[in-house]
Amino acid sequence: MKILILTASPRKGGNTDILAKAFADGAMENNNVETVDVCDCKINPCVGCNSCFTRENNRCFQNDGMQSIYEKAADADMLVVASPVYFYGISAQLKAVIDRFHTPARKNFKIKKVALLLTAGSSKQSVFDAIVRQYELIVDYFKFEDKGRILVGGVNDKGAINGREELNQAYLLGKSI
Repeated sequence: MKILILTASPRKGGNTDILAKAFADGAMENNNVETVDVCDCKINPCVGCNSCFTRENNRCFQNDGMQSIYEKAADADMLVVASPVYFYGISAQLKAVIDRFHTPARKNFKIKKVALLLTAGSSKQSVFDAIVRQYELIVDYFKFEDKGRILVGGVNDKGAINGREELNQAYLLGKSI
């Protein structure tokens, strides 16, 4: 299976990246895995013009890093998103990607399975609630198979996730795919 992992933390090598790597390490045992840091892709937000509905191949008029993500998503069987929690939501960089998936071109994607990896500085479990609910709605709408979620709170400082059981859980989740 081809697995596309989209990481979305502006803090390079931080807790989100470490969590995504643990998943990838497990998944690479039986799958082709590619990780893309969307923070490096220079993706503009959707402007809501809907020109992608009428343009050839449903291409967005914006010529930015999203074109590469469209190509990778079209070839992936599974999508994994990994984000830090920023004020009860995903990072702005990941939000731009998700919004830009509002295109008829997504009907050509092979993605059938998804997983969610989140990190948060707060140790309150409710910090994940809004993101998890949105994820559930997307899974339901597109009839995706939810392969799992790893939610790690209380990891504010860079590297605070090291030694946490959730890293092993992420590895095992990846290996189970």
